Amino acid sequence: MAAKIRFGIQTGLDNLTWDHVRDFWQFLDRETAFDNIWTFDHFVPPMPGQDQAGDCLEGWTALAAAAQATERLRLGCLVTGVTYRHPSVLAKMAVTVDHISNGRLEFGIGAAWHEAEHTAYGIPFPGVKERCDRLEEAVQLIRLLFQADEPVDFQGKYYQLKQAPFSPAPVQRPHPPIFIGGGGEKRTLRTAALYGDAINVMGSLDSVKQKIAVLERHCADVGRDPNEITKSVFGPLILMDDESRAEQARNAMAGLAGTNAKDQLAIGNADHIRGVLERFADAGVTYFILLSRAPYKHELYKRISDEIVSAFA
Repeated sequence: MAAKIRFGIQTGLDNLTWDHVRDFWQFLDRETAFDNIWTFDHFVPPMPGQDQAGDCLEGWTALAAAAQATERLRLGCLVTGVTYRHPSVLAKMAVTVDHISNGRLEFGIGAAWHEAEHTAYGIPFPGVKERCDRLEEAVQLIRLLFQADEPVDFQGKYYQLKQAPFSPAPVQRPHPPIFIGGGGEKRTLRTAALYGDAINVMGSLDSVKQKIAVLERHCADVGRDPNEITKSVFGPLILMDDESRAEQARNAMAGLAGTNAKDQLAIGNADHIRGVLERFADAGVTYFILLSRAPYKHELYKRISDEIVSAFA
């Protein structure tokens, strides 16, 4: 019997219409075994080689609409860039979505990475140290607001609050699960050990094992049980019955990722993908989030649900 894994899908909001993505979310909600849908936090198409002038919807606004358009699926933004919004405003946005969805929000946040996007929109893009500092401080502040039963004072290096009321509280108590996105071993994973409920990392099986080991060391340093933290992985899952085409796709993806571990990529027929995911589960991963982009073919995701997702339920 396969280990239990939750499955989510990050649906890009670029180069599509609202009707297309809404219909896809409703299909996933009603006809598949997927557990979550995630938006991204970008204002332009983010993938290398894409036309930066292409259509791109905003993630949190779309997430609020997704909360109304669906009934079962949990919802999140994978992941919110800490640089884009003041954390107190972000906390209020998150609680609003938690209420609209009746407690289905999963809250993802990271240090942000898309420098060109910041430049285009006039948003400051500090160096990596400051962004990691801001991430840690923001997560502290957001957790404090989520759990507050009285006005909040906060005096950080980057963020300050003075008798800030925060009501209503989230539907989920003590707060929606907080996913820390990124695999930085010195800072990001330590922030997750201190304040996160889940990590979300990318990479080969060997890389993910390394990240989990580092997280466990940080947990030991701060007195945290690492089993309290969900280990999630974000990456492609491509169902292809033609093995020669699948091998070509694995070679291409491994080249883009700068890894020789093509046998660790979830690209191929259902048996191959189930085997890859079982090895990730053996390493401690309990949640897999598919990287997906439009156009969304319902019949393909129905097959993935029936042949792969259901095997790990």
